[in-house]
Amino acid sequence: MTPFIPQMEPVITEADAEAVNGYLRTGGWLTEFRETRRFEASVCEYTGARFCLAAPSGTLALFLALKACGVGPGDEVVVPDLTMAASATAVILAGGTVVFADVEAKTLCLDLALAERAFSPRTRAVVLVSLNGRSPAGMVSFVARCRDRGIKVIEDAAQSLGSFHDGRHLGTLGDCGCLSFSSQKLVTTGQGGAVLTNDEEVYRRMGQLRDFGRLEGGSDHYLSVGWNLKFTDLQAVIGASQMKRLAALIERKKQIFAQYREQLDGVGGIDIPATDLGSVTPWFVDILVEPSLKQSLMAHLQAQGIGSRPFYPPLHAEPAFASAGTHPVATEMSRRGLWLPSSLLLSDQQIASICGAIRGFLEP
Repeated sequence: MTPFIPQMEPVITEADAEAVNGYLRTGGWLTEFRETRRFEASVCEYTGARFCLAAPSGTLALFLALKACGVGPGDEVVVPDLTMAASATAVILAGGTVVFADVEAKTLCLDLALAERAFSPRTRAVVLVSLNGRSPAGMVSFVARCRDRGIKVIEDAAQSLGSFHDGRHLGTLGDCGCLSFSSQKLVTTGQGGAVLTNDEEVYRRMGQLRDFGRLEGGSDHYLSVGWNLKFTDLQAVIGASQMKRLAALIERKKQIFAQYREQLDGVGGIDIPATDLGSVTPWFVDILVEPSLKQSLMAHLQAQGIGSRPFYPPLHAEPAFASAGTHPVATEMSRRGLWLPSSLLLSDQQIASICGAIRGFLEP
């Protein structure tokens, strides 16, 4: 029987296992300590960020960045309508109010012009999501305009490790940039995230907030209300092991996306979002399908032993985030969007089989 091809799965190698076993044999205390600092340093070295602060998840990384940038009750934060729920949840967790703005059809990222129209005297920040490693044109000037108005830009770069904009790693253009190391990401620690920043004061505040509001562990002097949002050295060891082979992981991701694009080129009923593989490392392989065909295509793939996953819903229409207004591009892209199998474990033969199954359905 042919094994099922999942839409995504983590990649843990023998080198990762050896790194963990080696750490455990040293008698490490598992909690955050030297290995976490080494992992953070490796992320800084790759991304070019001055500071990196590990967090328990990408969501909590966003929360820390928002709080350290001053977001609280009464503040509005503009968030793209097409994104994972964490982009909005973190704003609510920080005490802010989410204001949704539509996305652009080309990149599926925040429409910067519409974001600026959504600004009000209460706007404190923007969460700029680089969906699947892509970013909107004009991002640098947009960040500059936000700074002129005292509006913080928090990049949700959870899907963007290995992706760049104008030669700079995504997550380093705004005031803060947040990465995710959840189980399906390019580099995974099971759960986990990190905040990138070049602002030493923001970095200091985040360090205080994530450790009960104190400046150092072992001290019971609390300068502010804070939380226990620390990482673990056990996770850091896995992350550092994977960072060592990041170049190879990125290259394979790009190869996978390029093969899909080549083999699905010209197939009627689907489109592939424009993706510059010179600067973008796609997290998932995404396609846009005619809405009337999407569910049937997913069922067809499932019957062939192939997993897939629909795009995120437009958040403004979800019960948890229900808000007034319409965001037609996000709504349409959500209706059409489908993620195909994207694991680094995919073989070229499996990619060919998946594309063959799609062509067989759409071009019988």
